[in-house]
Amino acid sequence: MATAVKRLDALFRDLKFEDGRRYSVPAQIVEVTTQVDKRCDVHGGSSSSLVVLHRRGSVPAVELAPPPPASLRRRDSLVLGSSAPKEMHPSSFASTLRKDSSDGAPLFPHHHAQHRRDSLSKRRYSTDSLDSVRRNSWDPSRRGSSGSSGAGCEDPIWEEVNMKCKAGRVQAEPAENRPRFVAVTTLEDVQAVRCAEFHPHGNIYAVGSNSKTLRICSYPKLSDLREEHQTYQPTVLYKRTRHHKGSIYCMAWTPIGDLIATGSNDKTVKLMRFNSETSNLEGQEIELTMHDGTVRDVCFLEDTSNKSSLLISGGAGDCKIYVTDCATGQAYQALSGHSGHVLSLFNWGGAMFVSGSQDRTVRFWDLRTRGCVNLITPATNPASRVGSAVAAVCVDPSGRLLVSGHEDSACVLFDIRGGRSLQCFKPHSADVRSIRFSPSAYYLLTAGYDNKLVLTDLQGDLTTPLPSVVVAQHQDKVISGRWHPNEFSFLSTSADKTATLWALPPI
Repeated sequence: MATAVKRLDALFRDLKFEDGRRYSVPAQIVEVTTQVDKRCDVHGGSSSSLVVLHRRGSVPAVELAPPPPASLRRRDSLVLGSSAPKEMHPSSFASTLRKDSSDGAPLFPHHHAQHRRDSLSKRRYSTDSLDSVRRNSWDPSRRGSSGSSGAGCEDPIWEEVNMKCKAGRVQAEPAENRPRFVAVTTLEDVQAVRCAEFHPHGNIYAVGSNSKTLRICSYPKLSDLREEHQTYQPTVLYKRTRHHKGSIYCMAWTPIGDLIATGSNDKTVKLMRFNSETSNLEGQEIELTMHDGTVRDVCFLEDTSNKSSLLISGGAGDCKIYVTDCATGQAYQALSGHSGHVLSLFNWGGAMFVSGSQDRTVRFWDLRTRGCVNLITPATNPASRVGSAVAAVCVDPSGRLLVSGHEDSACVLFDIRGGRSLQCFKPHSADVRSIRFSPSAYYLLTAGYDNKLVLTDLQGDLTTPLPSVVVAQHQDKVISGRWHPNEFSFLSTSADKTATLWALPPI
């Protein structure tokens, strides 16, 4: 992992700001002083929350607020010490997620509770984004910041060649020796490929397209990958034509990979059991028909009290978000609130998830309260405070940083705990359709309708311009980008009728 991070850091080598400063990867953080608002993460807190980070051999960053008495200090951690009230992670709360469904026989007879045992422990949720080997990836006080707000939406897009950014702030010098992502495999279809998702184990991935075809492909070994690699077709382990009556718009795996769900513009969601040993779908599939418009996104949550998965789905039509019990195949809750199509969903914190909509808002949902607990309208034009349709949303593993991608090409970083926007930046020149944090959460991968995938470094002060590099490109609009669960490789899908696996060759 450390070697891979160094390779990614090298992508940003030789970036220079117009005032003469040269970008360099921040040193390891060795001490954190934090004052955390005691209120719920989602309900927000005071914008004067203090987080002061100290790097080895550096002076402390300028504080956002006077330090509290007896400041709590822990090395490489943002969690409170034992003297502070214990902050429970959402996944540890008692669950009241579903009504009693004992009268309905499970449609998946082999979907027993033992398959769910300790499933949450396999998920990458934590109350902070730092541990003994990680650098912080979200905090707004990283590169010696004074705590000032972001400078708007003109941050640069870096190319792999010598160039100057449009805003004239920074420039890249010749980078012939910089590493680059190479296209390992490319799956070709007869129509646009809309979605692809890695299995949680990382050894396979699923691909869905406008041709109504669902494929499951093998993830190749990358140990012998070289810069001069010749792209080849992936090994298809499973293929189902006419999986839906319409285009496959979205898909998701359960955290342990035993179920897969797909959504379509035929207004249905299909839920299927998956056998990881045979790499095949098996048993009776469930077709959910509660939506009255295109299903744009799906994700899974865990009902820990009932040892089963919950499927969250949203889209067009009535703009409702539906909660389905996967053990019974029954949709038992419809969440109202959005006035425009639901375009993106992302789960975090066990019982919590966020949704982005055509109505320009992001809503935070907590299934323990059976409703929306917070609403924000990210401003993609800071001067006028005007927003744009939210096409993609993502929350970092710590549950503290939200990133939204918009149809006007902007991305907005939002501090969930502090209840404030950190900055707006534009890594693309067209719609941002996909956003995902890297496995280490040091970097952000965005995909856009400008045919590009961009990597943005989040290791510094998130209120200052963020360095970004174009790491991959398609012949047409890029619709999605997904990181491998534990390696620095990613999948991209495009209107150019391909799904491509990209990776960094080893040193």
